[in-house]
Amino acid sequence: MDFLAQLLRGIAFVPALVNGIEGLFGNKTGAQKKDAAMSFLQNALATVDAVAAREIVDPEKFRSGISMIIDGTVLCLNASTWCKQVATTTAQPLA
Repeated sequence: MDFLAQLLRGIAFVPALVNGIEGLFGNKTGAQKKDAAMSFLQNALATVDAVAAREIVDPEKFRSGISMIIDGTVLCLNASTWCKQVATTTAQPLA
């Protein structure tokens, strides 16, 4: 599989990863949850064909880019109804 296809497949996985990490580590700080997500991704990337094929020539920059993708995903999710509890107001009936 070519590198771009693998990268896009990996990026598509980030929202599910962030959601799973939130479920597992919801009581931890944002930094701790991000570290957990980065650790998982780094371990997953270590087994990807692109790494073995040396298509990633600067792993540190690659990890930095993945880190930015995680940050962006969290920003998007936090700005959406995904994390917002919709307040339900019970209107009192008019007599």
